[in-house]
Amino acid sequence: MTHRLRLPLLLLALAAPLLLAASPAAAQEPPEPPPEGEQAPGEVTLVLEEGQRPLLRLAFPELETRGRLTAPGREAAEELEETLRADLEAARIFEIQGPWAFTVLELTGELSRDMELYRSLGNEILLLGDVTEEAGKLTFEGRVYDLASGSLVLGKRYRGDFDVARRIAHTFADEVILYFTGRRGLGLTTIAFYSDRTGDKEIWLMDYDGANQRRITAHRSVSLFPAWTADDSGVAYVSYLDGAPAIYQADIGSGRKRPLVTGTAFNTSPAFSPDGRRMAFARSLEGNTEIFVAGADGSGPRRLTYTGAIDTNPAWSPSGGEIAFTSSRSGRPDVWVVDPEGSNTQRISTGGEYNDGAAWSPDGTKIAYASRRGGVFQVAVTDRVTLETTVLTSGAGDKESPTFSPDGRKIAYTLAFGGRGGKNTQVWVMDADGKNPTQLTREGNNHSPDWSGYRE
Repeated sequence: MTHRLRLPLLLLALAAPLLLAASPAAAQEPPEPPPEGEQAPGEVTLVLEEGQRPLLRLAFPELETRGRLTAPGREAAEELEETLRADLEAARIFEIQGPWAFTVLELTGELSRDMELYRSLGNEILLLGDVTEEAGKLTFEGRVYDLASGSLVLGKRYRGDFDVARRIAHTFADEVILYFTGRRGLGLTTIAFYSDRTGDKEIWLMDYDGANQRRITAHRSVSLFPAWTADDSGVAYVSYLDGAPAIYQADIGSGRKRPLVTGTAFNTSPAFSPDGRRMAFARSLEGNTEIFVAGADGSGPRRLTYTGAIDTNPAWSPSGGEIAFTSSRSGRPDVWVVDPEGSNTQRISTGGEYNDGAAWSPDGTKIAYASRRGGVFQVAVTDRVTLETTVLTSGAGDKESPTFSPDGRKIAYTLAFGGRGGKNTQVWVMDADGKNPTQLTREGNNHSPDWSGYRE
C-alpha cells in the first residue's frame, strides 16, 4: 500500500531568535535576506511505501569558505562540517549525497541553474553553507532549499568561538530535523553513565554521539547508576563516598555535589518524577529491598512496596501516573508497574528467564528492559497496553540498561562480553527498532547509560 503525505514548507524567519543562548560564547545573527525574486515556499510530497521508512534525498556539497581562515578557524570549520554531516546521517531520515557525487556536475555557482543539476541526480532538498572567520570567531550560515520549487525553506546564521563549532553544527542539524519531522534532533542531548577508566567508578557525561566524554565526579570511591533530574540540570547517582551507599546529586552548571538520601540503610536506583517534585528509589530494610518515594530533595521518604520479595530499579512513566520497577515477587525478577500511591500493581514482562532495568519510551507506550533469554541478556520492549513483547537484539554478549532518547528514535544500552579476564562492558546505541547498533565508549568499562531530555 502506498500513502502520500504532503508537508507544507513554511518559510522560517531568517532573523530568528537566539538559538545558542545556553552558550555564552556563541550567538546567532540574522543572515542576509534571500535573493530578490525568491519564490514562495512550495510543498514536498513524501511517498510512504508500506513497511518502509521514507528517506528524503538531500544534496549536501562542501561548505563554502568565505575569506581567509586561520589554522584554528579551518580546524573548527572542518569539525563543524563533519559534525553536521554525522548528525543528519544519524537521524535516519535523509539519503545524503555528499561532495564526491557532484564531481560529474558542471556547477556554475548560479543557484537557479545549479539547482537543476542537483535535481538531475534525484535530490529533493539542497543544503548549502558558508563559513567565515572574523575577529577570532567563526560564522556559519546554513540554508536549505526545496529543489522542486526552488524555494528557500530554512535559513540560519550562527557566530561563536572556535570551541563551539560542534554546538553550532548540532543546533543547525536539530533545526533541519525539526523542520522535516516535527521533532527535534538529538544533537544537544547528553548521555550520563558511570565508568572505571580512571581506576575508580565515577559518573561521566558524553554527547549523544559519544563525543566529548567528560567526568563530573571525582570521589575516588564507587559512584553508580546516574539519573537525570526532571529539568536535566543535574544528575543523581549512588555513591559509597561515606561508607553505606547513599544518593547524591551533581549540579551540571556549578559542579556542586550534595547528598539527597543518606543513612545506614542501603539506598540506590534514584529516578525523578517528570514534574520534578518527587524521587523514587530503592532501600534495603533488614535485607529486603523495597521501593520508596520521597521529595526531589530526598525529604519525607514513604515506602511504596510491601513484599518479602526484592523490589528495585524504579522508573517513572512520562505521565507521572506509574512507576515501573523490578520485582522477584513472581519467583523470578520481572518488570512490574505500580501507581505512585502503591496501588494497581501489574506485571509487565512474561517471557525470558530474568527481566530487569525498565525504561519508558517518551510517549509512555512502551517499556524497554533487559531480558535474559537462552542465558544471554537481550533488550526487549513491551507495549504498555497490549503487553506484546518484541526482542530487539540478538547474538552473544549481554545487552542491559536500555534508555530511550528523548525523541524515542534511539535506545542506548550496555553490551558486555565476558572472558576469563572478566567482562568488558561498553555503551552502545541503536535505532529504536534494534537496527544500526553503534559503539559509543571504548576506554575502561562503562555502564548504566541514562539519556537526558531536551535542555532549553
